[in-house]
Amino acid sequence: MGSAVIHYSAAATSDRGRKRSSNEDAFGFSVEHGAYLVCDGMGGAAAGEVASALAVDEMMSLLKGRAADAPLPETAEQAISTANEAIFQRAQNNTHLSGMGTTLVALVADGDRAWMLNVGDSRGYRLRDGQLEQITVDHSLVEEQVRSGRMDQAEALRSPLRNVITRALGTQPTVTPDVFPLDIEPGDLFLLCSDGLTRELSDDLLESMLRLDRALEELCSRLTDAANKAGGHDNITCLLVRAEG
Repeated sequence: MGSAVIHYSAAATSDRGRKRSSNEDAFGFSVEHGAYLVCDGMGGAAAGEVASALAVDEMMSLLKGRAADAPLPETAEQAISTANEAIFQRAQNNTHLSGMGTTLVALVADGDRAWMLNVGDSRGYRLRDGQLEQITVDHSLVEEQVRSGRMDQAEALRSPLRNVITRALGTQPTVTPDVFPLDIEPGDLFLLCSDGLTRELSDDLLESMLRLDRALEELCSRLTDAANKAGGHDNITCLLVRAEG
């Protein structure tokens, strides 16, 4: 078990943005159970909303019901698998939901140990000692091209293929998340967010805003407002988790 000296607090906001008619993002968290997640749905009509909400509901249910002796990262991976299957089967059974899916970024924490998991291009960051670090790696076509050297970051920002993701929950019978083990120190601040935030605000701006000594609820509101002022082209969701000694 992790050390009991680390305690957590969290807050989140989700906003439709300025261009979209609905909000296909969803989030959930339970400080008591050490579970925090953000999903960004996709699909025609209301399918994206269905996929993201289903992912959050399935995962939170399983993480809250975890047996005390069940390993947390393995439980989280199983929860992702279960959510993926639920979304896939729902789409198979309803032609109006065909092709729906959702991204996912999750943080699961137990004392001074935590794990970040992701599928798609919703991101997870850690601010430590004033320095912001992106923990997750986008599962997107342009990011894969950047990593392979076929495209630089400037080209990636301009690419018309920015929205093409290469991994999502619910679009295939199975899915494999990336898992990042983390050590936790008092003062660590984690940001989980949909790409509606990161498409509008640079990492440098995120870092400067997260450095502010403000309540988590106010920081979430400031991030959302800044993304809307920058264009608000997509739904915006941010979830902040602070580790405290």
